[in-house]
Amino acid sequence: MKKLPIGITTFAKIRDEQQNYLYIDKTDIAYKLITSAEYYFLSRPRRFGKSLFLDTLDNIFCANKDLFKGLYIYDKWDWSTKYPVIRIDFNVGDFATVKGIENRVFAILDNISKTLGVTCEVTEDIPRCFNDLIVATYKKHNQKVVILIDEYDKPILDNITNPEIATQARHILRVFYGVIKSCDQYLKFVLMTGVSKFSKLNSFSGLNNIQDITINPQYATICGYTHNDIKTTFIEHLQGVDLEKLKIWYNGYNYFGDPVYNPYDILLFVANGCLYKNYWWETGNPKFLVDLLKQNTYNIPQLENIITTEEILNTFDVEKIDLVALLWQTGYLTFDKYIIKNDFIKYKMRIPNKEIQHALNSLFIDYLTNNVNKRLQYQDALIDSLENDDLSHLQSSLNALFASISYENYKKNNIANYEGYYASVVFTYFASLGFELIQEDNTNTGRIDLTLKLTNKIVIIEFKVDIKEAALTQIKQRKYYQKYLNDSRDIFIVGICFDSKAKNITEFVWEQINNDNQ
Repeated sequence: MKKLPIGITTFAKIRDEQQNYLYIDKTDIAYKLITSAEYYFLSRPRRFGKSLFLDTLDNIFCANKDLFKGLYIYDKWDWSTKYPVIRIDFNVGDFATVKGIENRVFAILDNISKTLGVTCEVTEDIPRCFNDLIVATYKKHNQKVVILIDEYDKPILDNITNPEIATQARHILRVFYGVIKSCDQYLKFVLMTGVSKFSKLNSFSGLNNIQDITINPQYATICGYTHNDIKTTFIEHLQGVDLEKLKIWYNGYNYFGDPVYNPYDILLFVANGCLYKNYWWETGNPKFLVDLLKQNTYNIPQLENIITTEEILNTFDVEKIDLVALLWQTGYLTFDKYIIKNDFIKYKMRIPNKEIQHALNSLFIDYLTNNVNKRLQYQDALIDSLENDDLSHLQSSLNALFASISYENYKKNNIANYEGYYASVVFTYFASLGFELIQEDNTNTGRIDLTLKLTNKIVIIEFKVDIKEAALTQIKQRKYYQKYLNDSRDIFIVGICFDSKAKNITEFVWEQINNDNQ
């Protein structure tokens, strides 16, 4: 049985026959990439296999033919030409200060100098030195140069909640990457990878010749494992595993081709005896995401099934960060489908899989309530309440939940005045339990705030803040429940009013819909 390449990003090590590591052949995509154009940018979430793909390209351009025996590219690439490769890696480094960022860039330049046996004339000038190294490499090897950049954006992301440092980091990287276009005549191929798609105006200054393949269907599976990979290459490791359940838990990242699994999930799932848990989440919950959530007021339910545009998804810069763009680029949202109307493309988003649904809603609960330690207690209470047809038990569970939220959570903001805050708390708790939810559920008379679908019942909920007796009345007057009358499940309607001063429920009224009150 082949070994699992957990944490290994070195292509030569994985392809060493004596090591006997499992490998998914991506060289068909690599071949198409390097024979189609010269300048590329790819965004994928962390731990998605970007580093291994870059190392694969490195070995192709360095003409290490023997490593590719049995792979797609072996008899198609011209191995007689060897190209010098400049590797730039921002996976490591202390980026907390401008000095730390500059030190990492200079360390990269020094490594290029030593690896390729070239020097720059002005060592203290970042763009001048980088330019000198590219030109010197081209002249020494008498071949055009390949540049592969891993995690191009990490110095900015590490400082995204510190705008002053992030802005300076962006400037350093802008002048650094700007050298690439000026050296076009010396370059064979360039690929930049990272998590975010920062505005080209600010981060890719001058790089208007770079092709963004992030959502190009031809490269949808450039990173990650397809379900076919699971059924073939991984099958010896997955004996007895329900592959449909595995798909629900870990598959679902959609880049408009075959949906893919995060490879780290599958490798750790197998390594841990096929135990279902949040592997990807536990290996590096991004602190900057939590920090940004705490700095802003977001209505969490609006993220489910959101319709957005490519312009919004690209809105991720130091001065302006869109939450949907952030969650997509970091892997917590993915595409459901695209919608074309009047020749204008929009995208419907969704949470990729069960792992991310659990993890993301747990994060939102912690962000909204700052009550990590008691989360499981209230989740259990809500499950028990919903199993009972007397929804008064649900009221007491929600009252206890909101009573547990510390006053500190409301300081320095006015979130208690917004209906969206309370709806977000209720929504994320229900979502974290794995229930099917529809927020802003459309009907022919208006939109239901929240519809909760259980095995034996449908619960329709309307929220209000500081407006008593209006929530249930709105449901009944607009007959929101009519769209579900043909459903065999029992229907319950619930009106909940919150008091912004008490910061809790002041009115909770409910009815069961039957033939008498339709």
